[in-house]
Amino acid sequence: MQKTEEIWKLWLQRQKRLLVVLGCGLILLGLGYSQRATIAERLLAAALPKQLGTNQLEVLQDGLHVALCGAGGPMPSPRASGPCVVVVAGDQLFLVDAGANGPRNFARLGYPLGGIDAVFLTHFHSDHIDGLGELATLRWATGDDLTPLTVYGPEGVDGVIAGFNAAYAADFGYRNDHHGDLVAPLSAAGLTAVPFTTPPDGELVTLLSEGGLTIEALRVDHAPVSPAVGYLFTYRGRTLLISGDTAQSDNITRFAEGIDLLVHEALSPEIIGMMEDTAKSLGNEIMAKVMFDVPDYHASPREAAETARDAGVGHLLYYHVVPPIIVPGQEALWLNGAGDIFPDYTVGYDGVSFSLPANSSEIIQTRKGM
Repeated sequence: MQKTEEIWKLWLQRQKRLLVVLGCGLILLGLGYSQRATIAERLLAAALPKQLGTNQLEVLQDGLHVALCGAGGPMPSPRASGPCVVVVAGDQLFLVDAGANGPRNFARLGYPLGGIDAVFLTHFHSDHIDGLGELATLRWATGDDLTPLTVYGPEGVDGVIAGFNAAYAADFGYRNDHHGDLVAPLSAAGLTAVPFTTPPDGELVTLLSEGGLTIEALRVDHAPVSPAVGYLFTYRGRTLLISGDTAQSDNITRFAEGIDLLVHEALSPEIIGMMEDTAKSLGNEIMAKVMFDVPDYHASPREAAETARDAGVGHLLYYHVVPPIIVPGQEALWLNGAGDIFPDYTVGYDGVSFSLPANSSEIIQTRKGM
């Protein structure tokens, strides 16, 4: 009996201690909740200098660098925004395409919006250009540029850029009226088109050659969409090619021969076929027709892998990943054995980044996502 009473007293003591601890915890939680605005203010004050002062260009070593500010296509995805590729060559900063949400990811990755030297458009599908207006506005309002953002593109780019400038004309006036010439000089508002003629298969057209950097355009196969081009970047012994949207193309294989990094679009015909069958079963004829149409002007992951293998590239980075990869195990289904064809690959998600140090053979993945 005495032993039972001792056990009971010990248990009560422990419960009292537990209640005290819980009580103190609740008091601390209550104090924390009541002071949440103050705590948030202090955290924000500590974070803002780092956030606003970050400039990725200042920490990158000399070389070619690539980051996916948008790894997806037109289908919505939490990890794959519209097509958008950052390219850094030395101290020069470029974008290839400007899909939706790409400009915001560009800033989140630590690149200065005001520091963009030019944009290169692969073609004029909406998912590749629908972030252009936002990009131009953010660059204009956050930098000290005195001229509009330069946009290179194949024939027809003049009309695209004229349309964006017309659509944003009222906004240019609003921001200049509000912020003045220091922040928003009208001389730097909007975009300037630099058109070029798409070269025939087997030829390149040089768009820029300065500071050890050469940027060339090549024809790709996105029929019936025409014109459509890819871009070849060469800088201090390093090379990368960005395919844009294309079916499997001998022209890409030709100009990708021996390059360091191939950034190639890909669409899974197997998963798209599943989506087509589902749309049919639901009586959605429009969606079924779209799913039937799209595989013929995109490369599959296996075809992109064949291109990488045949060209002997150093590494393959998939982008314009369609459909988006959103469930566990889907990446393997999407690849459909492409890794057996070319094992040196990375499936792109927003934020995936690579560095190619100058005059080296290294291919370094520096970031796996946002």
